Amino acid sequence: MQPDKTPSVSPRKIRLYGAVAIGVLAAVVTTGIITRSNGDVKLREWTDAQAVPSVAVTLPGTKPLNATLDLPGRLEAYSRAPIFARVSGYLKTWNVDIGTPVKSGQTLAEIEAPDLDQQLLQARADLTNAQAAAKLSAATLARRKTLLASNFVSQQEIDERSADLASKEAQVNSMQANVQRLEALASYKTVTAPFDGVVTERNTDVGALINGGTGSGAAMFVVSDVKKLRLYVNVPQSYLPGIKIGAKAIVSVPEYAGRTFPATVEASAQSVDISSGTTRMQLAIENPNNELRPGAYANVKLALTRDVQPLSIPASALIFNNSGLRVATVSPGDKVLFKNVTIARDLGREIEIATGLAADDRIIVTPLDGIADGDAVRIAGAGKDGTPRTSSNTTTKTE
Repeated sequence: MQPDKTPSVSPRKIRLYGAVAIGVLAAVVTTGIITRSNGDVKLREWTDAQAVPSVAVTLPGTKPLNATLDLPGRLEAYSRAPIFARVSGYLKTWNVDIGTPVKSGQTLAEIEAPDLDQQLLQARADLTNAQAAAKLSAATLARRKTLLASNFVSQQEIDERSADLASKEAQVNSMQANVQRLEALASYKTVTAPFDGVVTERNTDVGALINGGTGSGAAMFVVSDVKKLRLYVNVPQSYLPGIKIGAKAIVSVPEYAGRTFPATVEASAQSVDISSGTTRMQLAIENPNNELRPGAYANVKLALTRDVQPLSIPASALIFNNSGLRVATVSPGDKVLFKNVTIARDLGREIEIATGLAADDRIIVTPLDGIADGDAVRIAGAGKDGTPRTSSNTTTKTE
């Protein structure tokens, strides 16, 4: 039998196979190292990205220039006269009650004043006595003057009689003035209306004791002219520049739902009440049909005039610290940039900004604690152009 022959591998092939194996092993190791390095880089990038805070931003809102302001007001009669008695006595009669239309000079009531009547009678009697004394003094002087030429009387006596006549005539004038004063007072026993209007109060009755000339306590009557009314509103200080004399307003009252009445700004107090920070303004409103009532509550919608279009931001965007009042914005490079601002008006959830912002500033809606100038941020929901995709981009609604 022939012996088995095993094929032998040449050393050259062995070296070739070894080189191939080493190359494969090196490639595997190199690939693993590169993969691990890339993973570390991505992990580091992801970690760094997660460290950048995300913020929601919005653009400042704009309001139309013809904005309005709603304020509560109080209606008052254009002319209102409390009627007090000028003389003391007892009420004899009254002729009008509340709600009665009256004309100027119409009798409202009559007062019985017996004390005044007696004083007037006494004054007239004193006047008559003084006139008689003056008449006698004048006659005596005339007779004495006829005797002066015959030297029957002296010049001294004539002078004395002349002085006596002047004194008597002065007494007559004094008594006459007193009578006229009492007659004028007596005319006030008849209480009359000072102008056309409506009796809105009656605080007396027949037989009531009347204390004249004091002007204190309740008035006998109150007469009001309600054909035209005054409407008073207290305007906050920040709104004053937007309300001019002659500005128009719309008035509504609860008793006439759905109806409005035109009014015009007539006057301003030109001062700010330190307790409320408001200025009182007066509006005039025509009331030809007597539909509106003095003393009633009214809602007033005032038209505001503005020279520039105001910008508004959410109230949550304001930051107040030792650096003052500021707003955090996002710069084009997505860096935090603080801007100092001043407030024009506080509207509650919105703040109107007077200075410090531009219409294209990206405002951080709710700034994070500890955020500082230059910090990198990521805008939540930003579009391709970097602008925020929020509903705040649209123009805010008029007040």
